[in-house]
Amino acid sequence: MKRMFGVMTTLILAIFAAISFFPIYMAVINSFKTQGEIFDSVLNLPTTLHFENYTGVFEQLDLFHSAGNTVIVTVIGLAGIVLCGSLAGYKLARTPGKLSNFIFTLFLASMLVPFHSIMITLTKVAKGMHVQGSLWGLGLIYIGLGVNMAIFLYHGFVKTIPKELEEAARIDGCNDFQIFTKIIFPLLKPITATILILDLLWLWNDFLLPLIMLTDVNNYTLMLSVNMLFGQYNSDWPKILSGLIVTALPVVVFYAIFQKYILKGIADGAIK
Repeated sequence: MKRMFGVMTTLILAIFAAISFFPIYMAVINSFKTQGEIFDSVLNLPTTLHFENYTGVFEQLDLFHSAGNTVIVTVIGLAGIVLCGSLAGYKLARTPGKLSNFIFTLFLASMLVPFHSIMITLTKVAKGMHVQGSLWGLGLIYIGLGVNMAIFLYHGFVKTIPKELEEAARIDGCNDFQIFTKIIFPLLKPITATILILDLLWLWNDFLLPLIMLTDVNNYTLMLSVNMLFGQYNSDWPKILSGLIVTALPVVVFYAIFQKYILKGIADGAIK
């Protein structure tokens, strides 16, 4: 009975995995077809592999430049989220009281607010602060939107670190900044890796926020550049699929390598 249960569980998981992988499979096989072959049948394998779809999308969209813009925004966002989140999470966890609990609750409550409900207001605020249209401005907005989850995870993880380490450091003459940078932050590596991976997937693949914030084509991210292939009356589907695969490939590889840190970091930060 136990063996049969294991076989059934594996079979069900395999079915769900196949269902999840099917859209990726369809995108890959159709990225090597011509437009006519896609319209003829999206399920058939390509008769000839058209690698020019991939070379053409690089030439038409200048994906290397767009990738550079995406890297700039992602680095700004990740650095700010980790820095602000770790400092705030540490301070809130180490200064218990009504004020700290109230501030922490505000950060948690902000996680429940849908982005679409603040989208118009956020656009007007960004325009009023003269950050709309710039890559660094987009990165700052990502920091504001992503720091709440980081604070939640860091706050839970800091509670697992013994306070005796900090007390011993103070006896040795360390100030608060030295205690955080030399003792606390190195111990936050597991949860920091989790936050970096989750937010990297979000920042790299985000489409809506860059769409409403970036006005200059030269500042377009990868997702916005691929979106330029969609026309009002006609869309080049082979190049669109090729561009989407090229865009998603770096984060897929990154996630496959570091996925073990995600569950571990979330469990350590949220449960303990």
